[in-house]
Amino acid sequence: MSAKLSEATLSDLPDDVGVPGYDRSKLSGGILHVGVGNFHRAHMATYLDRLFRSGKGHEWAIVGAGVRPGDAAMRDRLAGQDWLTTVVDLDPEGFSAQVIGSMTDFIEIDPDQTIARMVDPETKIVSTTITEGGYYVRPDGGFDADHPDMKADAATPDAPKSVFGMVIKALRQRRDAGTPAFTAMSCDNLPENGHVFKQTVTGLARLSDPEFADWITDNVAFPNSMVDCITPATSPRELEMVKEKFGVEDAAPVVCEPFRQWVLEDNFPLGRPALEEVGVEFVDDVAQYELMKLRMLNGGHAAIAYPSALLGHHFVHDAMADPRVSDWLIALEQREIMPTLKPIAGVDYDAYLDKLVERFSNSAVGDTIPRLCLDGSNRQPKFVLPTARARLDAGESVDGLALEVALWCRYCAGTDEAGNEIPPNDDSHAELKALALEAKSNPVAFLGFTQVFGDLGTTPAFADAFDRALRSLWDKGVEETLKGWIAG
Repeated sequence: MSAKLSEATLSDLPDDVGVPGYDRSKLSGGILHVGVGNFHRAHMATYLDRLFRSGKGHEWAIVGAGVRPGDAAMRDRLAGQDWLTTVVDLDPEGFSAQVIGSMTDFIEIDPDQTIARMVDPETKIVSTTITEGGYYVRPDGGFDADHPDMKADAATPDAPKSVFGMVIKALRQRRDAGTPAFTAMSCDNLPENGHVFKQTVTGLARLSDPEFADWITDNVAFPNSMVDCITPATSPRELEMVKEKFGVEDAAPVVCEPFRQWVLEDNFPLGRPALEEVGVEFVDDVAQYELMKLRMLNGGHAAIAYPSALLGHHFVHDAMADPRVSDWLIALEQREIMPTLKPIAGVDYDAYLDKLVERFSNSAVGDTIPRLCLDGSNRQPKFVLPTARARLDAGESVDGLALEVALWCRYCAGTDEAGNEIPPNDDSHAELKALALEAKSNPVAFLGFTQVFGDLGTTPAFADAFDRALRSLWDKGVEETLKGWIAG
């Protein structure tokens, strides 16, 4: 027997389902969060729920917000269950379910209402989870002032459509009212995510009001953070599992791995929740933690994604059980990725790699290779190519990283090793496919896609390594090419 999730039915849930255990009516919304997706609820919202269950931080509840049509659909699902979410930790030794109650409202998907809530003095933090591709960043890392969305908001700053335009308008209203600026906190998987958030906000503001852009630079905190928790999409399988195993009818449950990590710069002028009491690490400089995670975990995901797809694997755990894939991952991490990282006090990179292998191998998560392959043109420049640049700057070999890029190119050609068609999964799919097919006879053609590679594609050491790797993939196949590099 199952119960439809709501505040009224919490007492009816089975004993093995955790419930908030605090009076949600007494929470106050100190945080406005834009982008209430699965990762946010598995990560930030879960940390806050843990804090609230300890009896602390009740002034830091989440008010949800959004800017996209998909956000409206999520709002509709959560509204019917009083903004509650069931989070299931997929521990191979035993699943556990916790209903989290840290979100108390989700305002309608309307710019004026979103801005009004940002302006409210009760709001002390505005946070975002809008994906790594949502910050209008050029391939060279600068602000993309020519993007149509940014041009539109710059032309009509009093009627913004992007979250960045809304932040600017809200900050102006707070300044004019004498209300201190909120802290703007990115929770997205980006290198220096706080700096990127600041770059986009100030870059957009400068297009219409340079003086106010300077005020934002001087008065608004944008802390950097490193976030981590593998969180697959919710499918009908997960909906049914939560209902059958835990007796909860949740319209939008979240399943995730049991591992979570959040490292934050402690820069919150209006205060912050005491998240260090529930496992969040506060540091003066998060940069090295970010690099560790982005290069080893996200770069590792990219490393296994394309050979796994080409070899016919669908699930990540199945790919990790294939020595051709797991041996390649470990070798690439140890030879070319880990050496680019500076030491961090108390962090053992070998132990971190062991944990990554364990996490990637978790069959309970059911993470998929198609998810890891998604949006390569956006992910490669963030998670792989900077590592290659660091190796080149140090005068070191990039044969392995060039092979990873070659595997992506081979994947973009549109068929796996068995000749099966690979469905499009990149906004630049058509252009990538055409270049990948041309690269079969002229490998450097793929590196001419400058919006991804910039000047890296014309760097001789990288271009030559890529040329060798791609020719080997077409001539010898994935298995023999991987074996050759591992043995070499």
